[in-house]
Amino acid sequence: MIETKSGKKAVLVIHGPNLAKLGQREPDLYGSTNLDDINRQLEEMALLSGWSFEAVQSNHEGKLIDVLETADQNFNAVIINPGGLTHTSVSLRDAIKACPLPVIEVHITNIHSRENFRQQSIIAPVCRGSVSGFGYHSYLMALWFFISTIE
Repeated sequence: MIETKSGKKAVLVIHGPNLAKLGQREPDLYGSTNLDDINRQLEEMALLSGWSFEAVQSNHEGKLIDVLETADQNFNAVIINPGGLTHTSVSLRDAIKACPLPVIEVHITNIHSRENFRQQSIIAPVCRGSVSGFGYHSYLMALWFFISTIE
């Protein structure tokens, strides 16, 4: 198990394209909670459980891949919301598959009840699991899984 500088287990949360606009963008679909609020809740949950937390958001596919390629140097687990790249990015899928850490895919909405082109995740098959449809709680559920299972 990786020991961070603090000696705590560590989770990396990756937010993909357009997620910086949460709380403003289509609140009827994505809710009114913004990304800073989600990160604060995740950090609080992690810290209360003895974990450290870091979050990265980028609208750039290559940046997300770069972050994944080095995640195992500082983290024990990854939570990723790939946004629209869920349905299109073979490169991101390959980076997740190559990552030696457990990765959970999350989505705020239930992608299976959305438009046809959003119903297929090419990311899910290379992840430990997927959580979708529970609003920002999808992130918290993924973090809870890691906290409760990684020793």
